[in-house]
Amino acid sequence: MNSPLPTPLTVPVAIIGGGPAGLMAAQVLSDAGVAVHLFDAMPSIGRKFLLAGKGGLNLTHSEGADAFAGRYGARRHAIEALLQDFDPAAVRAWALSLGVETFIGTSGRVFPKDMKAAPLLRAWLQCLRRPVEGTGVEFHMRHRWTGWQEGDASILCFDTPQGVVQVQPQAVVLALGGGSWARLGSNGAWVPLLAARGAAVAPLLPSNCGFDVRGGWSVHFSSKFAGQPFKSVAIAVTTSQGAQFERKGEFVATDTGVEGSLVYAASSLLRDEIIRTGSATFHLDLLPDMSAEKVLAEVRHPRGSRSLSSHLKSRLHIDGIKAAILYELLSKEAIADPAQMAAAIKALPITLTATRPIDEAISTAGGVLFEALTPALMLESVPGVFCAGEMLDWEAPTGGYLLQACFASGHRAGRGVLEYLARNSD
Repeated sequence: MNSPLPTPLTVPVAIIGGGPAGLMAAQVLSDAGVAVHLFDAMPSIGRKFLLAGKGGLNLTHSEGADAFAGRYGARRHAIEALLQDFDPAAVRAWALSLGVETFIGTSGRVFPKDMKAAPLLRAWLQCLRRPVEGTGVEFHMRHRWTGWQEGDASILCFDTPQGVVQVQPQAVVLALGGGSWARLGSNGAWVPLLAARGAAVAPLLPSNCGFDVRGGWSVHFSSKFAGQPFKSVAIAVTTSQGAQFERKGEFVATDTGVEGSLVYAASSLLRDEIIRTGSATFHLDLLPDMSAEKVLAEVRHPRGSRSLSSHLKSRLHIDGIKAAILYELLSKEAIADPAQMAAAIKALPITLTATRPIDEAISTAGGVLFEALTPALMLESVPGVFCAGEMLDWEAPTGGYLLQACFASGHRAGRGVLEYLARNSD
């Protein structure tokens, strides 16, 4: 005899995922007096949010609206529509409402004054559990969503330490993250579940990720320089499709290749070029503030009995990892030829052949297509089910753009649920 199915917990709204998008949707709903039950597979809320704050929580960016929207590339218009409801100024006002003041850094990025994620998250959760006005959110931890009940698409199923739990909500917000940092809860396991319900989902791909260089570094280079940064450099990329990227900044050598902010900023172009052609090349300018003519003149300057390494250090301040990369990638003939050496200093080609695994990426591209959603972020194929956050098909560089889009999409999904409930109320 089959065991009887557990009696479903009936709730007005179920939110699955306790990251910034899910929490923002919960706030919109609870502020409106709707009883919200939030489910998360992890033992505690906001683990990836806390990780993002380890180096200083970058909430959003202060640049102008046009430039800001442009950071979302092909999905500019979709994200721009969400920002109309919850823009960077709204993020700062929301943080202040929780008692957290923010400031604009020298790069234009916006941070909490104490640079920490934990105090903001604590204040946010306290507000959600015990709001001054509205209805408190009930949190259910260690509830891993496994899909819908077979034969009854109105019932959600969760695996928990106490066994299977079933929930029957009037509306659902899915805020399940992308496919990176699986140990923190974002593992992409939702993709086949939504695809089975007819939702169009683009494959998840690494974004803001590192890359492996062609052939790998030599043992000498990787053992001595892995983990060291290239500072005050620039990279330039021109893809086979004619797309271009050029920017100053810094990045880091790894055991197998490169990673870091400057590489992350170009990662979507580099990744897509590898997918198309099997490899991607960027040109590294080791001295972006010095003209090619000046570099050539300094390389050609008589060096007497000094070694080339000493000469480069003395005349151009090239030493350490900057000198090492030249010796790593140039032939002996090129090293000995001042013209080739000078050209390499200004535009050293570095060829990449693979992204690092998706679980190492800061974020992911791909996800639920906006074309499969209503403007309120409800799935066209599954009425009453809304999607928000990184599980949507968009990507952006680091710098506050990731969290901003998660906040804005969670806000829109919360509003969408309110409108849906109002339309379907008795």
